[in-house]
Amino acid sequence: MDPITVLVTGGAGYIGSHAVLALNDAGWRVVVVDNLSNGRREAIPNGVPFLQADIGDRQAIEPFLREHDVKAIMHFAGSIVVPESVENPHLYYGNNTVATHALIGAALAAGVRHILFSSTAAVYGAPERVPIAEDEPTKPINPYGASKLMTEWMLADCAAAYPFNYGALRYFNVAGADPHGRSGQAGKGATHLIKVACETAVGKRSHVDVFGTDYPTPDGTCIRDYIHVSDLADAHVAALEKLIAEPGESFTLNCGYGRGFSVLQVLDGLDRVNGSAIERRMGPRRAGDPPQLVATNRRLVERLGWSPKRDDIEGIIRDALAWERKLADERD
Repeated sequence: MDPITVLVTGGAGYIGSHAVLALNDAGWRVVVVDNLSNGRREAIPNGVPFLQADIGDRQAIEPFLREHDVKAIMHFAGSIVVPESVENPHLYYGNNTVATHALIGAALAAGVRHILFSSTAAVYGAPERVPIAEDEPTKPINPYGASKLMTEWMLADCAAAYPFNYGALRYFNVAGADPHGRSGQAGKGATHLIKVACETAVGKRSHVDVFGTDYPTPDGTCIRDYIHVSDLADAHVAALEKLIAEPGESFTLNCGYGRGFSVLQVLDGLDRVNGSAIERRMGPRRAGDPPQLVATNRRLVERLGWSPKRDDIEGIIRDALAWERKLADERD
């Protein structure tokens, strides 16, 4: 397969930067758009063309697509914090749904033929059955999930009417960092558990808040399916290859390992990897959090031929902690 040029939106951010690394490692031509609101310019490898712009700015995006003859987009840019979406839904529908509408318009005008979309398990809401398959009802319980589901609808309708196909990858909980230390999660105001716990381990935070201990789970805390960010990036490369090989086909796939860990299990794992315990403070539930989200990943494995390489929770924590220590050394 001859490599085409791929635009990565949000390529200076956490997951997007790992996708850029995976594409580079696999020999694809990559260009990046990011507004740097939550990304790091230094996360983009030397030699990768970069445009600092908002994806909703069609006057900036469309010429950039044409200039680099982009034929595929990996779309990561957007807002991702569930409680913030409950507090400020207008921001989320703007940054996620409305901005993606503009991006699709620019892509259609510039002749882009494939779009790979960063979706989320939040589209399922609080599912009745776990593990969750792709054909479970989509009933988001927060504006973040709703804004992502609306984008999936837009892509499906546009793919039926225009000459492009798409893949929607519904992430479960993404964690870890590049095992070679090239990138990791570095955005401001992190809320994801493993990131917060690692920041606590290196002294950036005083403690970890545990939001809710009365959920209908074995230890009362939320259960999540954690996927290593580098495994997820590899899945994106496999998904891109599938879109190109089957131009008339689109797909929606869950991205997880098919097993979950509770908040307390993750914190116990962090204590073991760190060699000492961090402080935990038990508190009330956080708005918009379902009790349990665990994927069925059978379709991902079968459709893409993908298999995880890093599906060990302590390995995920170890890579995340190594990255956090690197950031701490840079601050010092």
